[in-house]
Amino acid sequence: MKLENRSVLIGGHALLSFSIKRFGTLLILGASGVASANGIALNEQSASSAGTAYAGRSSSALDASTIYGNPAGLTELKRSELSAGFASLAVSDDISHARSNASGTNKGDSVPLAVIPFGYASTPLSERLSIGLGFYAPSGLVNDYERSFQGRYHGSYSTTKEMTLQPTIAYRINDVLSVGGGPTINRFNAKLENYLATGPLNNGQDTRVTIKGDDMAIGYNVGALVDFNASTRWGVTYHSKVSYHLEGHTEVSGAPASLPLNGKYAASVDLTMPESLDTSITHTFNSRWTGYLGTTWTRWSRLQKFEAVNSGVSSTGQLLGFGRVGEALNWHDTWSAAIGVSNQLTPRWVLRAGYAYDPSPVGNNDHGVRIPVGDRQAVTVGGAYTPTTDLTIDFAYGYLWDAKVSVRQENKSGLQPEYSAEYENHAHGASVQATYRF
Repeated sequence: MKLENRSVLIGGHALLSFSIKRFGTLLILGASGVASANGIALNEQSASSAGTAYAGRSSSALDASTIYGNPAGLTELKRSELSAGFASLAVSDDISHARSNASGTNKGDSVPLAVIPFGYASTPLSERLSIGLGFYAPSGLVNDYERSFQGRYHGSYSTTKEMTLQPTIAYRINDVLSVGGGPTINRFNAKLENYLATGPLNNGQDTRVTIKGDDMAIGYNVGALVDFNASTRWGVTYHSKVSYHLEGHTEVSGAPASLPLNGKYAASVDLTMPESLDTSITHTFNSRWTGYLGTTWTRWSRLQKFEAVNSGVSSTGQLLGFGRVGEALNWHDTWSAAIGVSNQLTPRWVLRAGYAYDPSPVGNNDHGVRIPVGDRQAVTVGGAYTPTTDLTIDFAYGYLWDAKVSVRQENKSGLQPEYSAEYENHAHGASVQATYRF
């Protein structure tokens, strides 16, 4: 629910037009950081898929990481496997043409180096039945602007982390069709900070607001895999929505005496992370060359608004609109696409390359300092080294860049000076994975 501005006389000061709606806005919607997928989604669940820009993820079944890519793919693995690795993202968000009537700096590069782990285990129980267990991060971002950031009143710090544990079962129905799936046990936690421009009332000191919350929730991941012939395989995977009820607290510090808000308040946020549908085709042209083509639909339109509820708020805080805060988000659904190729250079070495296009779920009028993401492109290269039949080492590198976006945020509350700027985001990503078969 979007709050109206509230005008009140406090402690003899001039009229304050005060709304805290942006305190909680995007608490769970992340930051200005660039993830490999758009919005706040992550693609970093597998190094073996990263080299082809994740094209063919739902149809390849290269190793036990297919638990995420397509759980039906476990039927393609004839031996037990342990597969684990990590990805790292180095992000740069370049800020230019910044304007505000507040003082401050615009250094950009607000996203620290991120390391994202993943791990999987699988085993065939029979020729038709397989089971597995996966651990991965489906979403998460970090955004940490400098303390003097000029747009700090609209967002200074954000972090979101979503981790998933997925037990999985897969069954080959016949020589053509396999199916698989499993529940996902998900944990989400988030922290957000920003400031209010209360300096004129408070000896030059701004008011800081911090919101924290976390929850666990259940979802599921299901897929089907079709072997059309020895050369062509098609897969489809559905990742369900996950509904969270985040609980935590809102802490206000440094508020002037005329705004009696300092303290901690119990806070809750209802959040539904969107479902997605991934489909792809893997085609082997000959003994050396394989092609991959894929597309993913994500129902970002579930994120139409944000609303946080604070309890234990004083009558003054209620008057100021601090009890229930929110804002429209207006995200829209997206279709991303990727194409990739691999080359079996030698019996031990495979080389990979790919390209992906992922449009932004955020419209031109809804960009803010927390999510200044544009339409995204990525190019990737990678490979695999198999020194023995028991061990494979996968690795990949990707370069990602966004279209330039304009951020314009108004001073609707009276305590958040307007801010406008242009953002150009790009990132370098690297991943490595080891798979051991026994």
